[in-house]
Amino acid sequence: MQNIEQYLINLAASYGLDSPVAALAGLVLAGGLAHLLLGMILRRLLGAARHTANRWDDVVVEALQVPLRVVLWVAVLILALSILPVAEAARNAVLRAYDTALVLLLAWFLHRLILLSELELLNPARGTRASTDKAAVHSTAKLLRITLWIVAGLMALQSIGVSVSGLLAFGGIGGIAVGFAAKDLLANFFGGLSIYLDRPFSPGDWIRSPDQEIEGTVEDIGWRLTRIRTFDQRPLYVPNAVFTQIAVENPSRMFNRRIYETIGLRYQDADRMAAVVSGVRDMLEQHPEIDQNRTLMVNFVSFGASSLDFFIYAFTKTTVWVEYHRIKQDILLGILGIIDAQGADVALPTRTLHLQSGPEPEPEQLS
Repeated sequence: MQNIEQYLINLAASYGLDSPVAALAGLVLAGGLAHLLLGMILRRLLGAARHTANRWDDVVVEALQVPLRVVLWVAVLILALSILPVAEAARNAVLRAYDTALVLLLAWFLHRLILLSELELLNPARGTRASTDKAAVHSTAKLLRITLWIVAGLMALQSIGVSVSGLLAFGGIGGIAVGFAAKDLLANFFGGLSIYLDRPFSPGDWIRSPDQEIEGTVEDIGWRLTRIRTFDQRPLYVPNAVFTQIAVENPSRMFNRRIYETIGLRYQDADRMAAVVSGVRDMLEQHPEIDQNRTLMVNFVSFGASSLDFFIYAFTKTTVWVEYHRIKQDILLGILGIIDAQGADVALPTRTLHLQSGPEPEPEQLS
């Protein structure tokens, strides 16, 4: 930097110009030309990267474009301040600010690189991804950005003369006090971290808890709260620490939905039970929406109080709630048709009373 400064001053003096002002004007002109040249180089690099099959070179060049231009003008600014006749203390402060600016610009470049890498991983052109994969990408990118700026902040403080070791020691002592004061906040933070790492559910999943009245679709997983939209369209905000203490069901990740129903025939239709059971089993085995790779059972199961009971146990291929009920309705109507075709009927709750016959008791004599 000192060599460039002396060269510009000597060049201005050779033309008989006021050295600092002329050197400053030349520096700004050179910076403008360098900016244009850098823009041409970056455009050519980006064009070459877009013609390759690998997309990651595009990500690196796009992340580098803006920070590299800012680095150029930061260098021009630092040189301009060095050329101007300022005090030695101000010059040293400028040089320290230069180091700090480079640290922050490097952190900015890495921040853009992480952000563009996240967008590239979630690009629809790379194929569809499960909601769990999207949540993992988002959470990893968020953790990397937080870690990056913490490290960059410590490096920036070190560059301006702040003792980081003393700051870390103070942070260790103060962290204990903060931990006691903000234990609920920290519990929610680590609860959110466990959700990101274990991935029991992701945005868009339908979840419910048998332990508490929590049921709905996950809309957002934050560091403190998880927002759930209940089925009556009310937003439900649940602290993340709650999910470390309760059981959570995730019906969105089911492979199938189960149909399990018990149906009763009248006792006078006992001779038709075998035919009905066989017909229902054949119907389920031929149904296109029933998964034949799962357990399928149709059996006479019990003598009920007023009916002969058989049950059906099968799984649908779909897990969509609305589609499941359409298939279940179709199957139940088919069972009614089979029962009717066999001349049987579904039993109704009945009760038989046996009355004892005999002479009526004489009324007691009144005294």
